[in-house]
Amino acid sequence: MSREQSPARKQAKKIWLKSGRQKKPAEIAAELGISAALVRKWKSLDKWEDEPETRSRGAPKGNKNAKGNKGGPGGPLRNDKAVTHGLFRKFLPSDPETLEIFDATEDMSPLDILWQSIRIAWTNIIRAQKIQFVRDRDEMIKELKKRKFEVVNTGSKKEPKYEQFVTEEEYEFQFSWDRQATALNSQSAAMGRLTSMIRQYEEMLRTLPPEEVQEGQRLRFDKLKAEVKALNKDTLPDPVIFKDDIHE
Repeated sequence: MSREQSPARKQAKKIWLKSGRQKKPAEIAAELGISAALVRKWKSLDKWEDEPETRSRGAPKGNKNAKGNKGGPGGPLRNDKAVTHGLFRKFLPSDPETLEIFDATEDMSPLDILWQSIRIAWTNIIRAQKIQFVRDRDEMIKELKKRKFEVVNTGSKKEPKYEQFVTEEEYEFQFSWDRQATALNSQSAAMGRLTSMIRQYEEMLRTLPPEEVQEGQRLRFDKLKAEVKALNKDTLPDPVIFKDDIHE
């Protein structure tokens, strides 16, 4: 049997509908004295956007924003009034990919943003294992660093024929022990940053109100922490220590 919604949860939805679906979670949260993350969660779980409209959407009564508008029902031509944080969006690169990412992150909670950062960092660490792999002590990489050319006339004054010849080449040699040391140092730094973000995520899980944390968020954190410990044990000399490890 589902538990009845709290008065604040019902009131949040009521405020949103009364605003013509325009008020943002942060504004509603400030009005009710609760966290914006909690309002965003209610909006998602209760599917506010699926609520059937009782009237055609338009400006609230008394609104004069569209007065004299000749741009049609959607507002003046090139109007960004429907875009959240339109001021910031205006100065972003105008390519569709950047704007899509910006708009997609509008309703993300700090916990979700941190989780995505953790996933990106973890993905790069795993991918680096293949890129930075050193096979053995005798492995050496020879890279062309610089090459000089000389143009020579191999014909005659009457019938010149110019050809280009390489006169000097400079190479850079990368020895296995240098590459291995670089890989270990970069991985250690990356693991340190990842561990810091994981601890921050763990702290947020502990301090946020229970109703703001989904079970899936806890499960994915436990899974990631186990994976990091496994990689850390196999590749790093100093293990990563989590808070709860101290009490085990």
